[in-house]
Amino acid sequence: MTALGERLAAVLRAGDLVLLGGDLGAGKTTLAQGVGAGLGVRGPVTSPTFVIARVHPSLVEGPPLVHVDAYRLGGWDELEDIDLEATLDEAVTLVEWGEGVAEGLAGDRLEIHIDRSHGGDGDPGEVRHVHVRAVGGRWDESALATAVRP
Repeated sequence: MTALGERLAAVLRAGDLVLLGGDLGAGKTTLAQGVGAGLGVRGPVTSPTFVIARVHPSLVEGPPLVHVDAYRLGGWDELEDIDLEATLDEAVTLVEWGEGVAEGLAGDRLEIHIDRSHGGDGDPGEVRHVHVRAVGGRWDESALATAVRP
């Protein structure tokens, strides 16, 4: 998931919105850490569950990363109270648990859902299936496909 996040960062730019969905432990925060590493932001990028949102400034003259956890939010009104619109144009905004809550922030966005499957009893292997949906005209499908290909 970290490597995927790093590859994804190569196609992200200021103003991009990325919504991450998936069960607990699916790898949303790990993917966010990879995006942070790829963007060259100040870290560490950790789960913002209790602070709701963290801003990670760029260390390399790129856009900052605004990392949001919408898990504890009750809906659009509470998300709007965070005032993400103030930084949306100048940052890469990544919202964990954003499905069904944060779509209204931007017409162009990436929606990434991570499914995790477990092996049988005693099998430590896990397989993750990542579903990427580009919404809006901003995305170059071929560049995006290259970024998310393993």
